[in-house]
Amino acid sequence: MPKLLGLTLLGALLPGLGLIVGGRRKTGAFVLTLFLGLVGLGVYVGLTRREEVLAAAVVPSRLLLTSVLIGALAFLWIVVIVASHRSLRPATGGAGGRALGAGFVGILCFAIAAPAAVGVQSVLAQRTLVQDVFQAQGESKSATRPTTVNVKDPWEDKPRLNLLLLGGDDAPSREGVRTDTVIVASIDTKTGNTALISLPRNLTFMPFPKDSPLYKYYPNGFGKEGLSLDGRLEWMLTAMYQNIPDAHPGILGPSDNEGADVVKQSVGEAIGLKLDYYLQVNLQSFPEIVDALGGIKVNVNERVAMGGISSSHIPPKEWIEPGPNQHLDGRHALWFARGRYGADDDQRQVRQRCVIKSIVDAADPQTLLTKYKAIAKAGQHLLRTDIPQELLPAMVELALRVKSGTVSNVTLDPEKLRLKYLHPDYQALRDTVENALESTPEPTVTPTTPTSTTRRPTTTTTTPPPGPTQNLADACAYNPNGDQPN
Repeated sequence: MPKLLGLTLLGALLPGLGLIVGGRRKTGAFVLTLFLGLVGLGVYVGLTRREEVLAAAVVPSRLLLTSVLIGALAFLWIVVIVASHRSLRPATGGAGGRALGAGFVGILCFAIAAPAAVGVQSVLAQRTLVQDVFQAQGESKSATRPTTVNVKDPWEDKPRLNLLLLGGDDAPSREGVRTDTVIVASIDTKTGNTALISLPRNLTFMPFPKDSPLYKYYPNGFGKEGLSLDGRLEWMLTAMYQNIPDAHPGILGPSDNEGADVVKQSVGEAIGLKLDYYLQVNLQSFPEIVDALGGIKVNVNERVAMGGISSSHIPPKEWIEPGPNQHLDGRHALWFARGRYGADDDQRQVRQRCVIKSIVDAADPQTLLTKYKAIAKAGQHLLRTDIPQELLPAMVELALRVKSGTVSNVTLDPEKLRLKYLHPDYQALRDTVENALESTPEPTVTPTTPTSTTRRPTTTTTTPPPGPTQNLADACAYNPNGDQPN
């Protein structure tokens, strides 16, 4: 019996070997050759075609085919295990031995079926995520994204891909949506080096391009003169997502997300970049994705409030205390990104960029493999975007470059750019962004030198020094400065 069980186990680990030992040599040799060939093919593809495999993981038809193949291979493997045991089992075995052998075979079959079932569930979860979040180019409506997609080589004539990252505070208990987080990620499509440009949520008189239908209504930007501080709240960047579509429904044309299209046009004009796509995160579902990843690790350089209202002098009941390499769950990660009490928008923007970096770092292959079903489920609740399905394979390849490239921050000087004034200097902001993107990010803060003239000579403004860039690994390092909120 020990010999029989040992050979059965060996036949399960090397399908076909048990059949050969049991006397069914031709069938066993065929199965063993096929198995070794599939293993060799898998190793070759994994080592040399990783990008193609990951790209296939965002194509719904290929994901469906993959789930069928996983199920079919698992079934055939189980058939081989049962057939091997029957070939090895002596004809004169007793009832007890047969029962023990059958139980052992059942355990082996379960060891194959269980991970196969998890694999099929994960693949189908990925397929559902792709279909729910990313619509095909012809099936969705967007007033601002590129009208055509070069599937074969999307980056052939596009040196930079500009993505608008929005963080919305929509929730069932809250009326309307405010985009408290507005970040532009400008990605070098060849190197993956990425520059993050964070805009304060309280910017006023946000401009629109002259060819936009909204320019007719807001030729001087989205704002009003003579308002009190409370009155300005409805004319800030954070309010555009909700208020402009409410005031001018359908003005940009057919759209699945009018607020995002409005913000894309205005933010692109403000910083002088053509924004290609948006990616919107529902902050109420943000903790779910962080928990699905198993949490994130960040350096906390100063106390971060969890709650509290600065304007009403209501202190928070909880704090995230300073410390290096702290592990945060979803709830604490959300407060780390958006905690306001005793902090200004500049501090919050730095923390938000560090959270983005930490999520990228946490999404390692092992985490994605072991927790992907939960990650995919969280993604369905978390994300909205106008990135078309057809572009996803190329986006996956670009994401690999981003992960291995440099992520830097474009520093904006609030005083020189008048970002906290009623009328910010948007031309100076465009020049700052342009000069920063022309420079090469370094590990330390390095000012750049302007190499081009002002792009819009019709506007008279004082051009500021070029915007420095800072590597996020440095910006997010543990370096407490002793300044603590009151």
